[in-house]
Amino acid sequence: MDCEFPSVNSNDKEILEIFNNTKTIAIAGLSPDESKASNMVAQYLQSAGFKIVPIYPKEETILGEKVYRSLSEVPFKIDMVDIFRKPNAIASIVDEIIEIGNIDTVWTQLGLVNNEAAQKAKEAGLKVVQNKCTKIEHRSLF
Repeated sequence: MDCEFPSVNSNDKEILEIFNNTKTIAIAGLSPDESKASNMVAQYLQSAGFKIVPIYPKEETILGEKVYRSLSEVPFKIDMVDIFRKPNAIASIVDEIIEIGNIDTVWTQLGLVNNEAAQKAKEAGLKVVQNKCTKIEHRSLF
């Protein structure tokens, strides 16, 4: 499944708009390990001025931020969910995002595609970016 081509995706203009309207980014699968891509991307996003919200099954804090076990536990508005989980986990994360109801964007990192989940998110009114790195895209636009 992770070799699929993203049939549902945003273009550069939409991605620019997403970044301009995003303040808080939940990172699903944010590892405390500084050598992992999720941690490096989160550090970059923090340094670019975004509030990051770690979603991870262990740890109390990552990168100085309180860790939540699930998106549903976060007591404030999240603008974007940046997913660093395997493609088969994306559908349940999208379901949770839709259930929460006030999240604007679902973003899956490089190599992560789940067209069914992306289509479901789009139909629920979410902006969708698949198979792109938030760090690379933000750097190229700003």
